[in-house]
Amino acid sequence: MSTRTLRRKLLAGAGALSLALTGGVVGLAGTAQAATKTTPVFVKCVAPAPQPGADGNQDFTVTLPDGAKAGDVVPITIDPGETPVVPMFTIDTVNTIKAKLLVGGVAQTVTSPATPSHQEANKKSDPPAFTGNITVPDGTEGTTIQVTIDQVITDANLGGTIYTTTCTPEPRPSASIGSVAVAAVPKDPTTTKVTPNSGKAGTAVVATGANFPAGPVTCSALLAGAATGDTGTGTADASGAATCNLTVTKKADEIKINGSVGAGKAFVWVEVQPGVQNPVDVEVLPGPLAIGPQSGNPAVSFGKVTINGKPQSVVGQFTAMSVQDFRGGSLGWDVTATRTPFLNQTTGHSMAKAQIGIQPSCTVTNPDSPSTCSAGAPGAITDTPMKVASQAAGGDDLTGGEFAVGGGGMIQLPPFMFADTYQTVVTFSIA
Repeated sequence: MSTRTLRRKLLAGAGALSLALTGGVVGLAGTAQAATKTTPVFVKCVAPAPQPGADGNQDFTVTLPDGAKAGDVVPITIDPGETPVVPMFTIDTVNTIKAKLLVGGVAQTVTSPATPSHQEANKKSDPPAFTGNITVPDGTEGTTIQVTIDQVITDANLGGTIYTTTCTPEPRPSASIGSVAVAAVPKDPTTTKVTPNSGKAGTAVVATGANFPAGPVTCSALLAGAATGDTGTGTADASGAATCNLTVTKKADEIKINGSVGAGKAFVWVEVQPGVQNPVDVEVLPGPLAIGPQSGNPAVSFGKVTINGKPQSVVGQFTAMSVQDFRGGSLGWDVTATRTPFLNQTTGHSMAKAQIGIQPSCTVTNPDSPSTCSAGAPGAITDTPMKVASQAAGGDDLTGGEFAVGGGGMIQLPPFMFADTYQTVVTFSIA
């Protein structure tokens, strides 16, 4: 594990930050060939201080396809009504909304594009609709799956600072806001692996696949999408796992089990040339999995506040950290964050009730990176590791690359404390 430390200062002195944000519920735009349902959902919304939260009903008009197959990615439309949050001030932000849904009981999140929002004071917010996708879970063949709301998070960007409003249904999750009838047929058959994936004329290859009807299968070699004439036979068992044997006799760049949806698996043709052979070997050694700089970033001030007897919030930006995965394999990684208490070690003063949160971000910085990365959910940083970014394992595919991890931060202060300079140390670790 490699770690780096990022220090954040909070100054309790002069100047107060006062900001009001709207609550938001996601909207998703879908297709015309679908069924629409309107469902009122009672939500409790928590907005950033000093904006008060709110409880109330919100009408969700949801559009979903009438039917699909297990494993299908299908569009969903949610057109929310007015949120119960009434902001105190007029404000212009750019909002990104995350709808945390349960699709047939499986948690899935649909994220909106960043959308400009002009919110008038003392008027409820009415977020626009937008398009998203959900995946029909495996194992739901022949059933009707229900879609419910588990939570809705709105991140409002104001000049680079993120303010988060969280709306949670009560009861949680909500009642069904839509449904999809899942066909009794299994998922689309796919070719999953070719062993070996290279060779010269006469190489015997085993192709494997998933989701095939039980019984005999055939497989083919292709070059630029056209069949070469090399074919093989095999079988699929009752679970849909297929195995097919084929001997490659002609130049090919792909092998697939017939009936597969999408491309097969790549095959590297080795051409044997006449003459004197001179093998050339090169050994590629694995590089590190690291987060840096190892020396850490300089302390960043989150500004100043003046004690006024009320809870207050200050915002800042976590300096981006570089992540390098040069291991040359198919492993994934997680970046987590922890923190120490808010202290002034010289005076001995502390703020036990202060909290610090992060709205994580993760971007690819090297366009040749074979992997993408995902930002974690926003939340509070504590002494328990919180996942802020990750790269998924690749299975049979190569992973790795170069990335930047950071995000917006918010410190929530208690109404009373010693006027002093406080510091917490936030440590980001990768494993």
